[in-house]
Amino acid sequence: MTDESAPESVKAGWHLWAVGILGILWNGYGCFDFIMTTTRNAAYMGQFPQEMQDYIYAMPWWMFGIWAVGVFGALLGSIALLMRSAAAVTLFSAAFLASLASFYVGWKDASAPQAEGMEFMPFVIMGIGFAFTVYAYWQSRRGVLR
Repeated sequence: MTDESAPESVKAGWHLWAVGILGILWNGYGCFDFIMTTTRNAAYMGQFPQEMQDYIYAMPWWMFGIWAVGVFGALLGSIALLMRSAAAVTLFSAAFLASLASFYVGWKDASAPQAEGMEFMPFVIMGIGFAFTVYAYWQSRRGVLR
């Protein structure tokens, strides 16, 4: 194959930047939440009822591991998307699966406190995570991600 017949790289649309930047903002907040929670930042954690704080601090280490994969995987996926790296698909997929596992464990735990009015948030988070995963897969199939 000569250089003249080599296929051209597919041009990324404007939406790649929009999705990538929104992903960094959304998932960056998830990472911020994780860091503030795991470091037990008093100013941040003060917004939650004591019952919720006690539950979070009593979670097993592996739940924090799943949470970390979810938030940091998604943030790295957003960065990989902007870098047009096919690793975005793997990172978003891992983050989405981690969110599914995390929310399933929380749903099955009868002792988990419920935040009144926030019952829908796990579905919002999983829906957005799924959308990022599908978008990255779509861009990979188009040849935008290498």
